[in-house]
Parts: sequence; C-alpha cells; structure tokens
Amino acid sequence: MSKNYKAIAEQILLLVGGKENVRNCYHCQTRLRFALADENKADKTALEALDDVRKVMINAGVYQVVIGTDVADLFAELEPMLDLKPDSGSAPTEKKGVVNTIIDFIAGTFQPIIPALSGAGMLRALMAILVVFHLVDTSSQTYAILNFFGDAVFYFLPILLAFSQAQKLKCNPVLATAVAGIMMHPTWNAMVAAGESVSFFGIIPFTLVSYTGTVIPIILVIFVQSFIEKKLNKWIPKSVNLVFVPMLTFLIMGGLSLSVLGPIGNIVGQGLSVVFNFLSTNASWAPAVLIGGLLPVMVMFGLHNGVAPLGVMQMSDLGYDSIFGPGCVCSNIAQGVAALVVALRTKNSKDRQISVSGGITALMGITEPVLYGVNLPKRYPLIAAMIGGGCGGLYAGITHTHRFATGSSGLPAVFLYIGDNTMTYFYNIIIALVITAVVTAIVTFVLSLRFEKAETAAPAMPVIPSRPGVVCAPVSGEVVAMTEIPDETFATGVLGEGVGIKPSEGRVVAPFSGTISSVADSHHAVGVTSPEGLEVLIHVGVDTVDMGGKGFTAMVKEGDAVVAGQELISFDRKAIKAAGHPDMVVVLLTNAEDFEKLDIAPTGTVSAGAEIIRIPQVVSVQ
Repeated sequence: MSKNYKAIAEQILLLVGGKENVRNCYHCQTRLRFALADENKADKTALEALDDVRKVMINAGVYQVVIGTDVADLFAELEPMLDLKPDSGSAPTEKKGVVNTIIDFIAGTFQPIIPALSGAGMLRALMAILVVFHLVDTSSQTYAILNFFGDAVFYFLPILLAFSQAQKLKCNPVLATAVAGIMMHPTWNAMVAAGESVSFFGIIPFTLVSYTGTVIPIILVIFVQSFIEKKLNKWIPKSVNLVFVPMLTFLIMGGLSLSVLGPIGNIVGQGLSVVFNFLSTNASWAPAVLIGGLLPVMVMFGLHNGVAPLGVMQMSDLGYDSIFGPGCVCSNIAQGVAALVVALRTKNSKDRQISVSGGITALMGITEPVLYGVNLPKRYPLIAAMIGGGCGGLYAGITHTHRFATGSSGLPAVFLYIGDNTMTYFYNIIIALVITAVVTAIVTFVLSLRFEKAETAAPAMPVIPSRPGVVCAPVSGEVVAMTEIPDETFATGVLGEGVGIKPSEGRVVAPFSGTISSVADSHHAVGVTSPEGLEVLIHVGVDTVDMGGKGFTAMVKEGDAVVAGQELISFDRKAIKAAGHPDMVVVLLTNAEDFEKLDIAPTGTVSAGAEIIRIPQVVSVQ
C-alpha cells in the first residue's frame, strides 16, 4: 500500500460522499466501517478502482471499505477530516458509567504527557547523582542549567495539560494552550508578586494566584472552554469564524480563568495538598500498601488510570510522589517474581514459557502479559504477588520513600528515587523491593506445593517447532477452505490467501516464532510477522469488532517477540455466538502475492501446531 495515507484518506472521503455524508466511522483490523447518511452518494465502483482499496461491501447497514493491515494508519489520517461526535470514531461499545467516564477522562489527559514527565524526571535524577557524588556543585552554572532543563516541564505543566486535555475533549488544542499561556504570562505573575488588587474593566476582580506548575486550575478551565468553544463555533458564521472564535475564546476564558475558574481550581488544589501532606505526615504507609497490594485488581478494572495522576499532582505540588510510585514498583516486581517462581514449579510447558517471558517483562514494569497469561488464571501467584507487594509497600511507606520523577515502574525506576541531594530514598526503595521479592517468592512457592499438584486436567499445548516458510494452525478445530468463510472479504481472497478454522477451543497461539505486528483494539485479531517476512493475520470470528472487545483477551501487544505456540488471544466462543457472529478463526497470509506458490493444507480436523500453509521457495532457500 502507498504510504501517503492522507491522500488516500481524502480520496476515500470524497468517494463516500464527503464528511457531511458520514454519520460515524471506525475501523477493525482490515477495513474502514462507515455509517452513511445516504449510501446512494457513495461511489462503490470508483472506490474499488482505487489502488489501495481491495473491496467495498455493504453489510447490516455498515459501508465497509476493505484496506488491509494498514487500516489503522489510514484511519489516523481520516479521523481528523471528519466532524464526528466524541467517541464516534471507534467501534460501538458498552455504555460507560460515571466512574469509568471520569477515569477515561483523567487517563486521556495525563497519559500523553508521561514521556515529557519521565524525561524531565530522569534529568532530575541525573542531577541528584552528580551532586551526591560531588561531580557538580549546587552553586555552579552547570547545576543551574540542568535544574531548569529538568524543571521546565513541571513549570509549564499547565500548558502541556491544556494541549492533551483539549485533544481528549475534541476542542482546539492550540487555543487551549494559548489560554494556559494567558494564565502563566510574566505580566500576570508580576501582578501576583506585587500583591496589589487587580480588576478587569474596573468591575471584575481577579484573584492573585500563580498558576505555574499547577494541575487542577487548568483542567477546570479547559473543561469549561471545550463547551464555550463549541458554542462559539456553532453561533459564529463560518466566514468570520477564524477570527472571532479565537478572539472571543481568549476574552471569555481569560476573564473566567483569572476571576472564577482558576481560583476555584486553586482552592481544590490546595485541598489536595492538605490531603497529601496529611498522608505524608500521619499515614505515609497507607497509599504504598494499598497500591502495592491492590494494583493488579485496579489494573483489571482500569482504576489505576484514575489513581496514577494523583502522583503527578503531588509531584507538581510537593516535588515528589509517594501516592502511586512506591506501591506501583513494588506491585510490578511482585508479579514478576511470582511468575518466575511459577516457571520453576509448573509442569505445564506453555505456562512455563509465558511465566519466564512475562516475568522478565513485569520486572521491567509491564505486567499485563503475565497478569492475564499466568497470575490471574492460576490465582495463587496473584495472591502471593498482592501479599508481597503490600509488604514491600509497607516498608516504603513507613520510611517515607518517594520518587522525584514519573517514569518506568520496573527495576529501572529505582533511579527515580535519587533526589534532595541524598541517596536515602534510593536505598529504601531497594530494601522495599528486596522485601517484596523475598515475601512473594516464599508465598508463591508455598502455595504452589498445593495448587501445582492439582493441575492434571488441562493438557499442555503441544510445543510447536518454528520452521521457516511454514504457518502452523493457531487453534485446534476443523479446517475449511477460504470460500467457506462466511465473509465475502475473506472468502474472495481480497486480503490474502489462507484458511478458516472452526475452533474447538477458545485460545489462539502463535503460528510461528516472530514479532507481533498488530493487535486490534477490540482484541479480536492479531498480526504476526516471521523473520523471513511471512505476514499472517489471525482474525477470530466474523464482524466481531462490533463486540467492542467483550469476550476477548489479548496476551500480547504490538512489537512483542513471540515463540511458536505462545498464547496470543483467549476468546469466549459462547459470547461470540450469543452476539450473533460466527466464531470461525480466519488465518491469512496477507502478503501472499510476494510468493510464487503456496501449499495450503486440505480440509479436515487439525490440532494447534499442525502445518496449514507452506511456502516452498522459502523452505527450499533455508
């Protein structure tokens, strides 16, 4: 496919009748899915004539434009061209409750700025190391330069938050950033420093508050701005929209932010500061214990996305984080250690494989693969990890251990605890992690004496040898020809050559050793690429993107290295059928045109690991 995704998107949008004709648009693993106001305005023939469009179908009122595995990149260019309501650019999902909506908003605001916070934090850690080892003097210019290098992100934090929050709320991020700039302008800071009363037009009093490095005020301001800006865009004629919407936004939001919204946010921020100080002084152990022990449960329900920003807020206010960081790193190390003990104790070769790879990944701060792949299914290592994480968190809490930057929550995170020109917190987090590891290992081992003995019913997934030029069945079941797949796009070979498998089980494994090239947001499909260049798409069910991920669990993420036989996706066959979709697993070699010949297995029953596609020329080269 051409990499000029923007040009392709413009062509497709024109041929479906323009943005005015698009009521909704989202994508699955291979195709754009449009809900059109008038399907007669779309030119199906012209669309299919485009080099980058493989097929166009209309199914159940959804106008489907088949692209292939580049569809996500194409959609990223297409989405900004559409006037979609918030959340309309994704597949239909279940309605969110109030709590989930709040968590989603907080996560969407803070997650984009994490790289900047991490980078600045590591600079702070470097500066602290240089001072501790007397390599840089605190009175030197080098120290001063490193200090403002690392402090700039936190000083201008409202500007970063304004930009990311505006993107989340679908308002203009540049205007939002400019409003944040108004609140942080040197003239306003000079007025605050002078301490003399300030009023707007001699009528509206401005409360003297400095907003540099604050969090709550800008969140409140941009939240209100998102509504006002949309109203202005609706009321002001398009002929003068470009001039008057920004002007009125600055006038209205500048006045509101310095007179009402900013001061209210400042009061809320001061209240949070009181809470943080109280916890730090009187119950420093509580946050670290709760996060250290309960973080895996929070991750399962997405609650960690609502708690983690509290650490960022505390850091912007007090210069350190004791709310989330210490407990988080203890919890992650605990999960990694629990998994590694499972690898030593389990008799299941597949579990051992996932435990080793996932355990190492968890020690680096990424726990989802081992949480969903081993610890949660087995339960006892999860319990052990929660106990161990809580114990490590308790030590970190009672020693007032805190980090000075946001970043990794694995072993590399220990360097974030160097600060205040001392190594005390660094040594304490090391001790906390040792306690975590020892307690977790002992509890996991003791529990394994009972639970691993009982594991006799579930046979291990057969080890799949990874052979160059060979694609193995990723699931056990009955192989059917492509033409029997109940989806026109797959059945006609538009996306590639392969087979369908009527599954007899609810898990998909890697068909060879390689790299995960893509994972659908709804976890119903995964792409795998082999070292010799085989690109395979494994798609569970037909039109299962409409399920919004319900009934699917992905064990891997894009970029992961996998070995043949490693579990990639688990799925609930009953849930798929209850949703009215066939549960057939489609296995396609999407770059089949790159090879002269394919040998495809005949129909019949196969076990996972059986050879279903062979590329003779690749095999012969090896």
